[in-house]
Amino acid sequence: MTTPDKNNNDNLQLVPEIILKKKHDMDEMKARRTAQQILHPKGNNKVFRRSSNSSSKSSKKVSAAVKIMKPETILARARSQRNHSIRYKRVLKKGMMKRASDKQVVKKKKVDLPDGSGNKDPMENEEDEDIDVNVNDEMDTGNKNTNSKDVMVDYASNSVGSKLVFVVRIRDPNGMPKNVKRILTLMKLKSVNEGVFLKYDERTRKQLHLIEPWVTYGIPSKGIISDLIHRRGHGKIDGKRIPLSDNTVIERELGKKTDGEVICVQDIVEELYSAGKQFQKVNQFLWTFQLAAARSKFQKQKLNFKDGGDYGDRGEEMDDLVRQML
Repeated sequence: MTTPDKNNNDNLQLVPEIILKKKHDMDEMKARRTAQQILHPKGNNKVFRRSSNSSSKSSKKVSAAVKIMKPETILARARSQRNHSIRYKRVLKKGMMKRASDKQVVKKKKVDLPDGSGNKDPMENEEDEDIDVNVNDEMDTGNKNTNSKDVMVDYASNSVGSKLVFVVRIRDPNGMPKNVKRILTLMKLKSVNEGVFLKYDERTRKQLHLIEPWVTYGIPSKGIISDLIHRRGHGKIDGKRIPLSDNTVIERELGKKTDGEVICVQDIVEELYSAGKQFQKVNQFLWTFQLAAARSKFQKQKLNFKDGGDYGDRGEEMDDLVRQML
């Protein structure tokens, strides 16, 4: 008759209580999630399928993710595209009517200027643009001068009468008609937060009115043009995006094309600001400006700029937006 062995439990290791508690919490959380999925099934947003070549034994099985769109999303995009197509045809036939003025609209705004600067309006003359840039920089950084004073200055709230505008695309292609997409492609605005310089004539003004819900534009100052070229400027050389870090690159690419009129970054700034005879060649050389988003996607409002939104004609207030996107 065999004698009973010692208790096998003596060889077991003791598990700390904190580990047991964590395991219990994990099991409880998994049970709660399983119950939630049974009560409120959400469904899968993706369906995995095998590739067409998976039938052969030698080919590897590759799973491709297929995004399934909700019917509500498809209907909303179709409705938006239909409404924008109606707007496009109306603007193409009748114009903006009373929605855009044919004359320059001048408004007033309050600007903090340091004492000693005088009562001179910084926006009346082109020579005072550096003062305007410095004032805006102080307002952005929040370092207010104790000796500053509030001055009411005049500014143009639309771009009528200007030779140059800077256009920025602010909207994704959801619900976009084909006609609008074609105009944006001609302007080299293929992605959101991209900007280009354009001569502001009757033809450009008509095109901007047609695509207005997708872009915002305005009159850039000379200081902003210089900041764009120095900080975000790239040239197109042999189909490649090359930064404008050296004037020799500009002289080699634009020297012969412009008969020696544009050989450095400062010449590009002057030519863009004045919209001179070499503007087209300089603009073709420049790569589309890729800017940063000024605000988050949740903070954007799909309204006209005059109504507190983003898109539309900003006039001389375009500098404030570009400074946020640099």
